[in-house]
Amino acid sequence: MKIELAKTEIIHFVGIGGIGMSGLALIMKRMGFNVQGSDVQTNKNVERLKRDKIKINIKHSKKNISSATIVVVSSAIKKNNPELIEAKIRMLPIYKRGQMLANIVSLTKNIVVTGSHGKTTTTSLLAAIFSKTKLDPTIINGGVLNAIKNSAKLGKSDWCILEADESDGSFIHVPPTYSIVTNIDREHMDYYDSIDDLKNLFIKFINKVPSFGKSFICIDDKNNNDLLKRLKIKNYFTYGTNPKSQFYIKNIRQLKEFSEYDLSIKLPGKKSIIIKKIKIPLLGIHNIRNSTAAAAVALTIGISKNTIKVGLKQFKGVQRRFNKIFTHRETNFYDDYAHHPTEIKEVLNGVRAAYKKEEIICVFQPHRISRLKDLKKEFSLSFKKANTVILCPIYAAGEKIKLGFDYTSFAKEIIKNSKVKLFMVNDQYQLAKFIKNNIYGKKIVVGMGAGTISSWMRELPKLI
Repeated sequence: MKIELAKTEIIHFVGIGGIGMSGLALIMKRMGFNVQGSDVQTNKNVERLKRDKIKINIKHSKKNISSATIVVVSSAIKKNNPELIEAKIRMLPIYKRGQMLANIVSLTKNIVVTGSHGKTTTTSLLAAIFSKTKLDPTIINGGVLNAIKNSAKLGKSDWCILEADESDGSFIHVPPTYSIVTNIDREHMDYYDSIDDLKNLFIKFINKVPSFGKSFICIDDKNNNDLLKRLKIKNYFTYGTNPKSQFYIKNIRQLKEFSEYDLSIKLPGKKSIIIKKIKIPLLGIHNIRNSTAAAAVALTIGISKNTIKVGLKQFKGVQRRFNKIFTHRETNFYDDYAHHPTEIKEVLNGVRAAYKKEEIICVFQPHRISRLKDLKKEFSLSFKKANTVILCPIYAAGEKIKLGFDYTSFAKEIIKNSKVKLFMVNDQYQLAKFIKNNIYGKKIVVGMGAGTISSWMRELPKLI
């Protein structure tokens, strides 16, 4: 898919270090576009892009776009960003990531994965299944796939598997051939006026799926069920643990090394079938649902049952999705991206189902002041399957707003509502000191959050 057009264009990514932005930049670079970018600090995504000889400036400045002809802006970029202001003064074309993504994939057959939670894992599971076929799709994901050690890959076929982010509404621009809607939750309320606004956009997105495609919708989710009542055309299949699902998950087994289940499939005008003993090297009912969505799409486009089972069983995982990072004094330490109450509950439910006797310690770093303000009570109720919570300071992600309540009172609310022991730390060094003095034996420690908690967890071996 080498592009010979627009060689004179210089496409500048503002906030290129974000996982979604870096993946899109990489794909466009490999397609032949002239790509550059900037961010406030370096990270692993930036380093990966530099290996592809993409020029990146660390620090935002209007000088960075002096030669740019097109600007792509991350949803995290504020209106007072100097590069965004300069682009407007120079009347350059400015695109949100979702809009540019839509332009890039407009000529491919797209499997678009969206929803509030589970997008990255579902996209990755689809990629794992496709990797066992002769199809060679382009992949644009919201996390790093261990199998390719990157978040994106330019394929040779006309298939594209991509994650579409709903955080700024731009996912509506991406043209789906097939779509997956995992769930809809109260998230990104700094952008949406209400959850009804969010639902309305999902309805528009589902309605964009053409007649020769299909949407796959999880009906275990209450908000997804609300959508189904409002869809006027039944161009979708359902999946879940609900017996009414067309792709019905049953006979679930959850063990430490893998989850296993049977999939009963009843589609209009077709003979009912059962795929038995599907294994995935992942924990939790949420991941069983994610793998079912991937399997349902794959079956619908003609991939064989055996190929699907092999792809799922040999899935190599995604970084920051309950990844074991080290063992210390018999305690296993894990890193996870969960930063919303629903995600925290799902991960802890999965860990508890597999590790029935071990003590579970959750190291939690809240991400964004606005999210904690909006979901304070929901957060306080989300740690019930843990024994202990170590509460870290809020990662503000650039937000300057006031929390509006005492942080210690939030800690007390977690103790009361989740029935856990809780300890507060001020930084990664206090965290390391606490773990060094208190954590040993057969326990599970899970770091959770979307901020710096991942690096804190990974640096612990040096500090303890």
